[in-house]
Amino acid sequence: MRRSRVQRMVLATCLGSFLLVIFYFQSSLNPAAEDRILGTSWHGKSGRSPLQALYDSDQFEQSSLQATHQQRRDLLSSVCSRYTRKRRLLTPDDLRHLVVDDVHGLLYCYVPKVACTNWKRVMMVLTGQGKYRDPLEIPANEAHVSSNLRTLSEYSTPEINHRLRNYLKFIFVREPFERLVSAYRNKFTRRYNTAFHKRYGTKIIRRHRQEPSNEALERGDDVRFEEFVYYLLDPRTQNEEPFNEHWERVHSLCHPCIIHYDVVGKYETLAEDANYVLQLVGADASVKFPSSSKTTRTTDDMTAQFFEDISPFYQRRLFNLYKMDYFLFNYSIPSYLRLR
Repeated sequence: MRRSRVQRMVLATCLGSFLLVIFYFQSSLNPAAEDRILGTSWHGKSGRSPLQALYDSDQFEQSSLQATHQQRRDLLSSVCSRYTRKRRLLTPDDLRHLVVDDVHGLLYCYVPKVACTNWKRVMMVLTGQGKYRDPLEIPANEAHVSSNLRTLSEYSTPEINHRLRNYLKFIFVREPFERLVSAYRNKFTRRYNTAFHKRYGTKIIRRHRQEPSNEALERGDDVRFEEFVYYLLDPRTQNEEPFNEHWERVHSLCHPCIIHYDVVGKYETLAEDANYVLQLVGADASVKFPSSSKTTRTTDDMTAQFFEDISPFYQRRLFNLYKMDYFLFNYSIPSYLRLR
C-alpha cells in the first residue's frame, strides 16, 4: 500500500511537470552570466539595457516626464494592492500579447485600438536587423502577421523568467470607453470587415434584435452600438468564449497586477510616451514612431454621442465591466455617463 502511494506521488509529479507556470524568482547567476547562457546582449548606444537606462535615471533628479511615469507605476501598484487579493501564476496563454525584442531587451504588451499597428511596425524595425528601416513602409496587414514578431509564450520557462526580470516591459493604454467605441466603429461599421460581421455580427443580431430581417441575419453588417453593448453584458457571451481582443479589458490582456510594467504609455500622450520608450532603448535617431494624421479617430465627444441612447442601467453595468481599466490607469469616470 505504501508503494502504491509513492507511485501515485511520482505520477502526480510527472504530470505536474507538463503544466507550464511562470513566476518571478531570484537568480543565483549574476546578470552577465545569465545573459551569456540565455543569449541576450544589449545593442543600444550606451550598452545598457532599457531597464537599466530607466532605473539608473531614477537615481537623479527626475524630469517631468520621468516623474509622470513614476506616478503611473506607483498608482498601478497601489490599485493592484487594493483590488488584488490573491496573486495567481501566469500561464503561456497569458503571454500571447507580449511581443519580445531580444535585440534591445524589450517586452511590449500590445492592446488593439491603442496604436498597436504602429507599435508592431516599430518593433519589426527594432528586431529586423536592418531588414526594415521605416515603420511606415511596412504594410498594416504585414505588421499583424504573427510570424513577423515573437511573443513571450513561445519561450521556455527559464527564458520567460529571465525576460520578465531583465527586459523593460511597456504597455500603452487608452480611455476604456473611447477604445470600446473605436473597436465598434472599426469592426461593425466598416463594410470591409466581413469576417467580424459573419463571426460576431450575425450572432449579435440574432440574439439582441427583435424581428431581424433575413438579410441582417445573413450579413451581420449593421450591428447597432446598443446591440453591441447588450452582447458584451450578456452572460452567455463570456460563458461561450473569451472576449475578442479588440474589446477585451486591458487588465485581462496584459495582466498588469502580475507583470510589473516599467512604462505605462497613454494614447492621449502617444507621441511623447513613444519617444520616451525609444530613448530608453537607445534606438537609432532614424527610428521614429509614426505620427497619426487620421481625422476619423474616435474622440471623447464622439464616444459621448454613442452613449446617448444607452440607458443609465446599461451604462452602469458596462462601466462595472470595464471599471478596473479606469482605476488601474487613472481615467476619470466620463462626464456623459448617467450612473445615478
